[in-house]
Amino acid sequence: MNPLFSIHPDAVAEVEASSKRTILDQLARTFAAGYGLDRAHVLDQLEEREKLGSTGFGRGVAIPHARVRGLQRPVVALLKLSEPVDFAAADGLPVDLVFGLLSPENSGATHLHALAAISRLVRDERMHEALSEAPDSEALYALLTNVTDRDVA
Repeated sequence: MNPLFSIHPDAVAEVEASSKRTILDQLARTFAAGYGLDRAHVLDQLEEREKLGSTGFGRGVAIPHARVRGLQRPVVALLKLSEPVDFAAADGLPVDLVFGLLSPENSGATHLHALAAISRLVRDERMHEALSEAPDSEALYALLTNVTDRDVA
């Protein structure tokens, strides 16, 4: 288990999406399925954060994130999109990998450390390639759970 965040097998999914809104809705559904969270509340929090500026990270990756009530530690969800979708990323590239991060309401540094760990993970060229080429959600989950603390800490 990653010391900075948890990931549940049900929080990794391959999905179809046609817009940023659809992606955020799919992400909220995935968080609800994986962690028993309220889908509507998660969606509201993700949309509120997105209004501050796009969480399109670049290189085909987005990292929507928010703080929500009811969590004890940061949790992650991963969506692999069947087709790239515009997410208003800084580099202008559409996204096909979406990492969602939810942290407890009052988490400050903990949220930022988990966000930084995901950022380092997707900047790693080998990991980015492996995630992009993973054949299914089980392979994606295996890649994420096999990352060592050294790789993300």
